[in-house]
Amino acid sequence: MGDRVYIFDTTLRDGEQSPGISLGVREKLEIAEQLQRLGVDIIEAGFPATSQGDFEAVGQIAEKISGSTVCALARAHPQDIDRAWEAVKGAARPRIHTFVSTSDIHLEHQLHKSREEVLQMARESVRRARGYCEDVEFSPMDASRSDPEYLYRVLEAAIEEGAGTLNIPDTVGYAVPDEFGALIRGILENVRGARDVVISVHCHNDLGLAVANSLAACEAGARQVECAINGLGERAGNASLEELVMTLKVRHDRIGLVTGINPVEISRTSRLVSLLTGYPVQPNKAIVGKNAFAHESGIHQDGVLKERTTYEIMDASSVGLIESDIVLGKHSGRHALKEQLERLGYYLNEDELNEAFARFKELADKKGSLSGGDIEAVALEYIRTEGQDWKLTGYEVHSGGHEAPPSATVTLEREGRHVTERAIGDGMVDAACKAIRTALGVDARLISFTVEAITEGLDSLGDVTIQLDIEGRRVVGRGVSTDIVEASARAYINAVNKVLR
Repeated sequence: MGDRVYIFDTTLRDGEQSPGISLGVREKLEIAEQLQRLGVDIIEAGFPATSQGDFEAVGQIAEKISGSTVCALARAHPQDIDRAWEAVKGAARPRIHTFVSTSDIHLEHQLHKSREEVLQMARESVRRARGYCEDVEFSPMDASRSDPEYLYRVLEAAIEEGAGTLNIPDTVGYAVPDEFGALIRGILENVRGARDVVISVHCHNDLGLAVANSLAACEAGARQVECAINGLGERAGNASLEELVMTLKVRHDRIGLVTGINPVEISRTSRLVSLLTGYPVQPNKAIVGKNAFAHESGIHQDGVLKERTTYEIMDASSVGLIESDIVLGKHSGRHALKEQLERLGYYLNEDELNEAFARFKELADKKGSLSGGDIEAVALEYIRTEGQDWKLTGYEVHSGGHEAPPSATVTLEREGRHVTERAIGDGMVDAACKAIRTALGVDARLISFTVEAITEGLDSLGDVTIQLDIEGRRVVGRGVSTDIVEASARAYINAVNKVLR
């Protein structure tokens, strides 16, 4: 069985299904390349049959990524499997992951099919996928609520047709650890051929047990875990990659299993995913939260100062949480910015670097000097922007007064076309967003608005996150500036662009 646990990351597939997350191709590529640096074994790049955008993103990731297996998801439908292969066939290591529900509740209320019909669907889908590539994964959806004897039959059929990985999903986060561990042991003991393939698990976090269930499965014999950065995913999310990996590392004495993850890249990966998705990491989040290594209690502070291990079971530097000494000022050159961006893990092409440098100089003139966090924010503005997107090129606001209400005039540009619009609002931010909405002709409803300071001090860059509902679709946008109105306008445009693409 071995002591190696393979890490299957589904941030770009299940993670993107979190409400409001809508990543562009460039953003997905940036995350995929960072996942490769992190040491992820398998990257589930998307669900190609769902949209042309997802198909194109999976295809580009397949072409760019060589160190990790690139996987495409497909329902147990011939057209889904064909589409998945078309998207992923350019990968150095392609995988097709096909699935069908096996619980009676899903068969009756969702699929409206008999057990025998679903068994045949599973068999045919694996056979079709296996005709395209050697690496095929099969998942019986809602496995933790399925009849075990029927589940065994379906899994045996998948093995017979050539599936090399059997993934056991706790789709609705229903299982508890001892129960889920017993399910994995039952599969290994009762399914013919199960010990000759990789047993995987995909646990959701509806009861907060996704990581615990995944660990129980590993102890029972599973050797692949499907997880996501920051625990992103449907509803309450998936098993958190960083929590799972560091538990296996810190408690190797107890569990005895290893991964191929480079933990020093964990913090950077978490931060990148948070900034690109617009989903902030809660301060008390294990491993990557800003309070994860903070000590407020005097007793704790005293202990850590005397001996770190008194109140810390791992070193912050082991997950890449180190204080950055990067500071660039208005006299810093283009080469210095490029060097520091690459030190932070951002590799912009020449055109993007030129635009980022112009933006850097603009902010440095206002702020004086930029920290590592500020520089990262500059890079992310260009990662979030596709070539054909609308961009903010000018704005003017008036706070209003006793006689006149607040107003804003914005100028937007896309591929040489300029649009200028003026609006009034309850405040300057409201007016600016209304002007953008009118200029672009979209009907957007604000769901949430948050603003944070990237660094300490009154001259900090403001980081604004906006969630909008545009024709029933929720999207998140993020913008950064020393001026909150400008940051808000940039966030608003970023969100609208995701729909207009």
